[in-house]
Amino acid sequence: MTKADLAHMLYPRHGGLTNRDALRLVDLLLDIVKRHLKDGESIQIVGFGTFEVVNRKPRRGRNPVTGEPIQLAGHRALVFRPSRSLRSV
Repeated sequence: MTKADLAHMLYPRHGGLTNRDALRLVDLLLDIVKRHLKDGESIQIVGFGTFEVVNRKPRRGRNPVTGEPIQLAGHRALVFRPSRSLRSV
């Protein structure tokens, strides 16, 4: 599903929006979500799930070609945890 698909689903449900306005609304929503995640905040959507950014610690890994051990740097990762109602679907 793409942003355009979301906008096309939103358009007929709201009588006062044009397709362009629906696409702008989807873009605005996604921009708000991205900005808050970049700031380290979690986003909880009741009935859907929670998006949050977690810090991953540095860890030891292995080069798949040579097999030699390497150190992998820590990083931030996006995590999605579905709500109970979404998991039961």
